[in-house]
Amino acid sequence: MFDTTLVLSSSSILSSNGLLLSEIPSKLLELAKRADLYDWMVSVRRKIHENPELCYEEFKTSELIRSELDKMGISYKYPVAITGVVAFVGSGKPPFVALRADMDALPMQEMVEWEHKSKVPGKMHACGHDAHVTMLLGAAKILQEHRDELKVVTVAKFQGGGAFNVIPDSVTIGGTFRSFSKERMMQLKQRIEEVITKQAAVQRCNATVNFLTKEKPFYPPTVNHENLHDYFRTVAQDMLGTNKVHEMQPFMGAEDFSFYQEVIPGYFYFLGMRSEKHKALKSLHSPYFEMNEDVLPYGAALQASLAVRYLLENQPIEAENHDEL
Repeated sequence: MFDTTLVLSSSSILSSNGLLLSEIPSKLLELAKRADLYDWMVSVRRKIHENPELCYEEFKTSELIRSELDKMGISYKYPVAITGVVAFVGSGKPPFVALRADMDALPMQEMVEWEHKSKVPGKMHACGHDAHVTMLLGAAKILQEHRDELKVVTVAKFQGGGAFNVIPDSVTIGGTFRSFSKERMMQLKQRIEEVITKQAAVQRCNATVNFLTKEKPFYPPTVNHENLHDYFRTVAQDMLGTNKVHEMQPFMGAEDFSFYQEVIPGYFYFLGMRSEKHKALKSLHSPYFEMNEDVLPYGAALQASLAVRYLLENQPIEAENHDEL
């Protein structure tokens, strides 16, 4: 497939066997659709789906991930943030790419009746994190199997997330507030406290506002890096075609991926799974949510392609040494 040595030309960057960078995504998708790899991903995803675990309780899920990484011969660091796993593929030298997947489930009862329904009462993978983990493991497997052909350094991170968008059923009034900018978030925080305390005073009552910042820090807005946006669009279009890649409008979702983006350039994207067989899909966080497993190879190949292309395009240029005459 690809070789560790790159040949630079005036028109394009090629691998040593002449493969264009634009051909990498489709080639990796071809690998990801291999029957044995697809069957393995489906099996992994169903094991995780049957045994959902809530945030910071994903010990069995983490154990499964580490077991699969051991089989692949991939080294990793554990624990990270209680249940997290950080796995490494490549030479350990820069440049680096980090690929991340959540692995926590939600506190709700699954209402979908099928062979691999959640075996844990009151817990369900209703946000697709079982598929996220599976696709990232699939990407790691592809990269590891071809590590001698690819000059790749990737970090795969599996981390528990959180679901703080439920109004508590108690005498305390609770909720969430969201914004498209960090500055506006702070303004909203101040305004919320002013309105609540002053309206309570009008009614000759006392009110206090607790934003629970110690238990749940504010999630900054998730804003994709501009250069990475152009890069993602190029890679995704090379794999799927220009008509299959669409830009989304901003929306009020809360995502802890934004903490990564405050430190390093990051990119968050959505992978569609509607097909002729799966036209009417339930929304995320629904007890009737179902996963179209046909999407697993696409997610694995896209993750692997984003890492490989970026690393090949950003190899450091080493200066040649010349003896002085």
